[in-house]
Amino acid sequence: MKQIITVSCAALLIFGCVEKKKETTSEPEASEVAADSLQSKETKRTMEPIAMKIDGSYFKATGTEPFWGLKFFKDKVELQTMEDTITTPPSEAIKAQDGNIKMFRMQTEATQMDVIISNKECTNAMSGEVFPYTVTVSYKSTGGDETKVYEGCGSYITDYRLHDIWVLEEMNGNAVSKEEFGGRDVPNMEININNNRFSGYSGCNRMTGGIFYEEDVLRFTQVATTRMACPNMDKESAFLAALNSSTAYKVENNRLYLSNGSEENMLVLKKMD
Repeated sequence: MKQIITVSCAALLIFGCVEKKKETTSEPEASEVAADSLQSKETKRTMEPIAMKIDGSYFKATGTEPFWGLKFFKDKVELQTMEDTITTPPSEAIKAQDGNIKMFRMQTEATQMDVIISNKECTNAMSGEVFPYTVTVSYKSTGGDETKVYEGCGSYITDYRLHDIWVLEEMNGNAVSKEEFGGRDVPNMEININNNRFSGYSGCNRMTGGIFYEEDVLRFTQVATTRMACPNMDKESAFLAALNSSTAYKVENNRLYLSNGSEENMLVLKKMD
């Protein structure tokens, strides 16, 4: 009887060890693998959050000695000084022939204000931060004699709606498929407005470059790609040519429409869900 009990205990102990080993070494189910893969893919495609504060303005300028701040909105221009906040309706830009200087002349019943934006590098005197534009603001009370002048630095605020991942849907009016681009994938890109850069896939090669933005103007600059060779390189070349020549954009219905002065909607890209 004692022998039977001993043998039974040993059998139970061995069985328990085998079961434990099976639990430790068992493979995850297919659904779990798929979920993990999907999660990993989604993590890779998650956009970096927008770092700047979104307040609806498309151009900002600041200056020191004395401190002042200027903001351009679609429906108003706002100047903040140490003494006052001045708000005027917007006006059309008066452009120099080379396009590097714009002047805005605003007038209300109480104020006359001129703003000159020059495409000339500017360094903030206190922070040392470098901005792409030099700004001069002059204003006076309507009917008054004293004109106050402020000088400082400014930059355009890239449209926050561009900050996303975009996949090519149409090119030159025709729907596209990955088979046209060698069967791998259609072109796609990630636009990051925090550093005004973009990167992605052009149909065969990886691509990267910069973003130049002004009000209603969008250009893809310094576009660089890797140098792989693939079938149907003509489609990639056509995509890169359209990207390089685009100057205007529109965001509607989760789509980014890229155009230039002579061609509408050369590229239509869909926002990635």
